[in-house]
Amino acid sequence: MQEYMIEGYLKTDRYLVNFNTEDLPSEFFDVVIIGSGIAGVYTALSCPRNTRVLIITKESIEINNSVLAQGGIAVSLDQNDSTDLHFKDTLYAGAGLCDDTAVKALVTEAAENIANLCLYGVNFDRDSHRRLSLTREGAHSINRIIHTGDATGKEVCDTLVSAVSCLDNVVIKEQTFAIDILTEKGECKGVLTTNEEGTELVAYYAPVVVCASGGYGRLYSKTTNPEVATGDGASMAYRAGAELMDLEFVQFHPTVLCHPENQSFLISEAVRGEGAVLRNHKGERFMEQYHPLKELAPRDVVSRAIFQEMQKNNISHVFLDITHKDKEFLENRFPTIYSKCLSYGIDMSKDYIPVAPSQHYSMGGIKTDEWANTNILGLYAVGEAACNGIHGANRLASNSLLEGLVFGRRIGKIVKENLDSIKIREGFKPKIKNDRKYIEKEIDCRSLIKRLQSVMNNNVGIIRTKESLNEAMETVMEISSLVEGVNASNVQMIELKNMLILSAQVIKAALTRKESRGAHYRSDYPDTDDINWLRNIVFRGEPNND
Repeated sequence: MQEYMIEGYLKTDRYLVNFNTEDLPSEFFDVVIIGSGIAGVYTALSCPRNTRVLIITKESIEINNSVLAQGGIAVSLDQNDSTDLHFKDTLYAGAGLCDDTAVKALVTEAAENIANLCLYGVNFDRDSHRRLSLTREGAHSINRIIHTGDATGKEVCDTLVSAVSCLDNVVIKEQTFAIDILTEKGECKGVLTTNEEGTELVAYYAPVVVCASGGYGRLYSKTTNPEVATGDGASMAYRAGAELMDLEFVQFHPTVLCHPENQSFLISEAVRGEGAVLRNHKGERFMEQYHPLKELAPRDVVSRAIFQEMQKNNISHVFLDITHKDKEFLENRFPTIYSKCLSYGIDMSKDYIPVAPSQHYSMGGIKTDEWANTNILGLYAVGEAACNGIHGANRLASNSLLEGLVFGRRIGKIVKENLDSIKIREGFKPKIKNDRKYIEKEIDCRSLIKRLQSVMNNNVGIIRTKESLNEAMETVMEISSLVEGVNASNVQMIELKNMLILSAQVIKAALTRKESRGAHYRSDYPDTDDINWLRNIVFRGEPNND
């Protein structure tokens, strides 16, 4: 994999708060997992039962991006499908940036992990012959999306959380905020955490730390992501010296409800998979002007097409039309979406659904290999927090939940194979401290976060230019100067500092990539450059007091 290593903006302190491990309350585990989405919980279930596993979750265990995943999970099960076809579709959507080895692992190990979910009791939709029902989403060449109505993520999460909660070897700590990854001599040693109020520091030591903390959707003001998705995992990994990759590739979902009372509810791509079409304010279908696959083109194409229609006609949204399907079908196939739309007076069987693009997924993240290893010994990353090259420049629909499953299980295999060497020995307690003198200062974090989200949404969104990106960077640097050296005494300040670190890196990567590819589109460089292009833009954290 060719890489272009560049120096990140915003040189940061190694740790965000003062502490001395000798004075902290602490607990010891074999594996600490940051995050309680499908990737994190499935990793815990994949670890041997004789390991001590801790799951740390920022809010309650039910709040994560995985729960919101409507569409389903991609897996080649149809007799006309194959892992080779799934492989090719993934590479096509990824616009030249996918890592072949990682994608091959994804598609070849998909079926065995889906079989595992069925054994855990996940209730996927089935046809009259009790076979898993398959539907299609954008850029897939064949029906291969298994689903549970339009709430697949919730069904899988609920089932896996129920399973992991029954295990004696797994401890779950909710409302526990991971501040920093603890390292000593370049090796991962555990995680420094605090409570909701930011008043109590605790160290959780383990030779294996898995970052499954999700993406960075909350860098943007308009997003389908929950409030917890502030990019904490990538930022703390960066401070520890980990590499971040492909941060410029931020996926905007084409069809998010655009209603005065709700502008973050996702209208699943599966609705278009069932034949829904996009119409402008005149009721005219327009996607054939942009791509031969029309509504089932890759997500970046559909999002830009809608965005351009909105700009061209000075409108706030377009419409999704699935009125050719009757009420009974829609209520059964899309119960969540049908109910939500109806609560706003929209009957999908009769009315067009007002939609607009919104930030949805982060292709970039903590750089890993095909076994979830980072460049820090003992630190792994999985799910949306990771960047292993599977999604390339544009994630293929319904590959995200699958990624968390395949690579979560791979981490479990690594733990099993190395169990003797990772078991904590007597006397294992690293001596780490941070004694920087921080400033005590009143900061309105909420207003600064809103300002940051607004400039990221307006300037680092679906269509970018050098001017818009530089303007965004100026705002990021200005806000950073306001909080530099200020004590991170509460969770909101820690989140703000994490968001600033990551925003600066996203912007710099977008400035560095002088072409348009996948989800990264620059109107001042509208062409895809297949001659002088940069394959992967990588930032390496440089801890200054480790």
